Amino acid sequence: MKSMTIQETQNQIDHWIKNTGIRYFDIMTNMAILSEEVGEVARVIARQYGEQSVKENENNLNLADELADVLFVVFCIANQCNINLSEAIQNNLKKKTQRDAGRHKNNPKLY
Repeated sequence: MKSMTIQETQNQIDHWIKNTGIRYFDIMTNMAILSEEVGEVARVIARQYGEQSVKENENNLNLADELADVLFVVFCIANQCNINLSEAIQNNLKKKTQRDAGRHKNNPKLY
């Protein structure tokens, strides 16, 4: 399977939404779906990596699939808001680098 850039992923999701999904849900619906999907990620992590036990009907816990669902909705929201996620991530990393250049290196709690 070929790796995709962030821009390619945004474009592919936009194409899928318009051709298979028919149209985008409104942003508020996508926000609710995002909250639901993040909850699914938390459920899987709690059971696979945390102390919570798996229920009888939870045979197919798949963290990768749940994370992909989260990203799908994030990309949908970005597309709806005309946000270039490649640029946004680059700008965000630059901000974090400037802000946190010494912060984590000098944090004794991390050693």
